[in-house]
Amino acid sequence: METIKLTIDNKTVEVEKGTTVYQAAKKLGIDIPVLCYMDLGDLNIEHKPGGCRVCVVEVKGRKNLAPSCNTEATDGMEVRTNSMRVLNARKTVLELILSDHPADCLVCAKSGECELQDLSQRLGVREIPYQGEQSHYREDTSPSIIREIDKCIMCRRCEKMCNEVQTVGVLSAIHRGFESVVAPAFEMNLDHSVCTYCGQCVNVCPTGALTEVDNTPRLINDLANPRKTVIVQTAPAVRAALGEEFGMEAGTLVTGKMVASLRELGFDYVFDTDFAADLTIMEEGAELLDRLTKHLNGDQEVRMPILTSCCPAWVKFFEHHFPDMTDIPSTARSPQQMFGAVAKTYFAKKMNIKREDLVVVSVMPCVAKKYESTRDEFAVDGNPDVDYSVTTRELGKLIKQANMDFKSLPDEDFDKPLGESTGAGVIFGTTGGVIEAATRTAYELYTGKDLERISFEQLRGMEGLRKASVDFDGQEINIGIAHGLGNARKLLEEIREGKSMYHAIEIMACPGGCIGGGGQPYIHGNVDILKARQKAIYQEDDNKKIRKSHENPYIKELYEEFLGKPMGEKAHHLLHTHYFKRGRKVYID
Repeated sequence: METIKLTIDNKTVEVEKGTTVYQAAKKLGIDIPVLCYMDLGDLNIEHKPGGCRVCVVEVKGRKNLAPSCNTEATDGMEVRTNSMRVLNARKTVLELILSDHPADCLVCAKSGECELQDLSQRLGVREIPYQGEQSHYREDTSPSIIREIDKCIMCRRCEKMCNEVQTVGVLSAIHRGFESVVAPAFEMNLDHSVCTYCGQCVNVCPTGALTEVDNTPRLINDLANPRKTVIVQTAPAVRAALGEEFGMEAGTLVTGKMVASLRELGFDYVFDTDFAADLTIMEEGAELLDRLTKHLNGDQEVRMPILTSCCPAWVKFFEHHFPDMTDIPSTARSPQQMFGAVAKTYFAKKMNIKREDLVVVSVMPCVAKKYESTRDEFAVDGNPDVDYSVTTRELGKLIKQANMDFKSLPDEDFDKPLGESTGAGVIFGTTGGVIEAATRTAYELYTGKDLERISFEQLRGMEGLRKASVDFDGQEINIGIAHGLGNARKLLEEIREGKSMYHAIEIMACPGGCIGGGGQPYIHGNVDILKARQKAIYQEDDNKKIRKSHENPYIKELYEEFLGKPMGEKAHHLLHTHYFKRGRKVYID
């Protein structure tokens, strides 16, 4: 490895050749402000366009100031990051950006979490000397994401995520000069495009240009309505991240405090999506075993590999981009939708509640879940199985509005029966978790033997694409795992070309899986936080008395009392779905 030495603010540093000035400064602990730059480290995502010019530095011997994020460091280079010339230039650039930016911080959804706002405070901007015409664009609201493009600063982070990381291809820069903007082609609405609502554009947007649809006002109204029974389900990844909203260390498990806060908010019952994750394993695992057995017995008609179907952004991705392969993924609904279906049938009947009087709310790490709950196939006579979803961020804000001291709340348990879950249910929250949970059950049902080791370490990790083999008592089962839609595309193209060697594949749309979902607390590229959340998920699994879905006593009771058997007639009707060949067709107003 060839290295070079340079001096930054009179400090010498040795770095690998090809390192940028910004990266070299970071190694010294020198924090250069950035807006358009984005580095997601271990996920191999880096965006350094140098467009905003906020990160400029002074390089000895160079007449103009250099953008540190895309200027390569050279041997012997002398750099100043804090000269008066640099500070004045940064402030001027920021004032020019703000001159074409709405000044509605008090009511902006990103207020307090806005990088532009933080930078204005850091650089001491208290007035905007440049006045003139401001650009103006219409607001675009989809089921999951709101685009307020007046607040766009053209950093193009969202474009990077959408096109290069997720390979969805919805967002790009259009027009020129003062009229330039990042938008879908022909400035169409998001819900007319092939957007998957994964929300990764929201996660990297430094301003309020991209935010999730806020369902908390609707929730407050329902909680205040005495005629409604309002119940809540909480996704596994939420408990590993919610504490960050209250200043707790990343990876702090707050399961009990989360339950207590939800009761304090006024929910009639507090349940766990992990219960439905166990249910998903029963159905998806049965489907996997059925296809696998037929395949190993030489049935050439069975479609392999089977693909997991828990992630709504991933489902919409293959409906648009791989419509010829809609018969490959499992037909099992996601845990969110399975929970809703069971709540509005089995639970409603048990509690003698009319379907229309029962409000099912989900707390999810995902903005695509908002869209998923609105899909027509998940409603009965117009009444949805899940009425609506709120994100981890939205729940955090609601708890703060309710004036709770979250850290001092007691630890409380979920209500039963839909709150009891196993370790297999909780690991759904991380990449590799769904297929590991399925493998725990599928192995024992296929071989008739008890697992000696419950954890499948070979299925874990943070690499974007992983492959592993699991020994089913002499039969090798090949498993593929992808997180991030760009990685998913690679696996799907292998299947399309007939090159796939896998029996089963798990796909999650977001980096790290649900722990890095579009509705989680903002991490601004910190992969260490993702790893801490993942560690917390596995810790909760280790602490569970029961760690295999098919051993959950309340799941057994549900089948005995109501569903019959996995993949049976009633289970198929309530817990399975179908997919649509949407293709690349888009609609223009």
